[in-house]
Amino acid sequence: MSSIYIHIPFCKKRCTYCDFHFSTSLKNKQELLKSMLLEIKLRKSYLKNKQIKTIYFGGGTPSLLSKNEIDLFLNSIYKNFNLSNNIEITVEANPDDLTNSKIKDIKDCGVNRLSIGIQSFKDSDLKFMRRMHNSKQGLLCIENAKKHGFKNISIDLIFGLPKQTTLLWKKNLETVFSLDIQHISAYCLTVEPNTLLAKQVNTGLIKIDDENSKKHFELLINISKSHGFNQYEISNYCKVGFESIHNTNYWNGGWYLGIGPSAHSFNGKSRSWNKKNNIKYIELVNTDQNYFDSEVLTSNEIYNEYIITRLRMESGINIKDLLFHFELEISDYFQNRIKNWIKQGMIQKAYGNYSLTSKGKLYADGICSDLFLD
Repeated sequence: MSSIYIHIPFCKKRCTYCDFHFSTSLKNKQELLKSMLLEIKLRKSYLKNKQIKTIYFGGGTPSLLSKNEIDLFLNSIYKNFNLSNNIEITVEANPDDLTNSKIKDIKDCGVNRLSIGIQSFKDSDLKFMRRMHNSKQGLLCIENAKKHGFKNISIDLIFGLPKQTTLLWKKNLETVFSLDIQHISAYCLTVEPNTLLAKQVNTGLIKIDDENSKKHFELLINISKSHGFNQYEISNYCKVGFESIHNTNYWNGGWYLGIGPSAHSFNGKSRSWNKKNNIKYIELVNTDQNYFDSEVLTSNEIYNEYIITRLRMESGINIKDLLFHFELEISDYFQNRIKNWIKQGMIQKAYGNYSLTSKGKLYADGICSDLFLD
């Protein structure tokens, strides 16, 4: 299985926490989109005719695309790649873009999964994050998406916000689970370098409470479970059968091709990433110059990637699968190294499977780092 990711690097404004590559100017939009369509043709052999199971429009803000622009991308992919008959096609969207006509346009393009950047249903949270929408728009776009026939709707949430008490987070979740959606991606507020949030933290304007974030995470796990949502990956929850195929392909080490500035690609042994600068990307793609950098992964890097993606999933790491991918020496290293985490109640072992316990999920990054090879 393989995937295609389309990066649309435009936003109306920068959110406080965001460190993704994008531009708030649409000046070069048409020229950039043409270059991205050219890149699809240039890289049609990258996935070696593997069947494409998912197409994902991310950003940035893909909901800034018109119906015609989405159609152009999809038609180009249909012509140049081998696609599954039941392909998952996702478009990320912001609530303020999702008018009735926009939702209809997206649906008419053949998109069957909508990922909406809600982040919170509390207006003060949205204002702090510098989001463009308000809570009313968030609720309305979800209802309208359902009316237009979307049966696979995911929303993004952020927890651990300053002044976001456990009670306020609980009220947020009560709203979420009253909406009859199928999927949730929920992330702890993270302070990334060179963001407005980092500046606010470094100057003492705000403080991030890690203990509060842990309480929010635990509450999310418990409430989602009570509503029939399965935590199939640390940050992702869904009703039965609504796992993100695109993200699951990534976590399972599947191949993927990234199109557009800053997009990443992976073919099992090497990784590549496109130039971040929009103007530079346009110039290089159109003059047949090298518009991406790449590296061949060492065996240790491949193992580390395997650990950090597999262990985040509910299914965890199966020892037979580990032996299939790596030498016996590496399997022995893993099994010896993980014993300490089992003793601490962070990892559970059952039928040859190693997975994070509820306690372990709070310390997943540290556990993975400890299992890495130098």
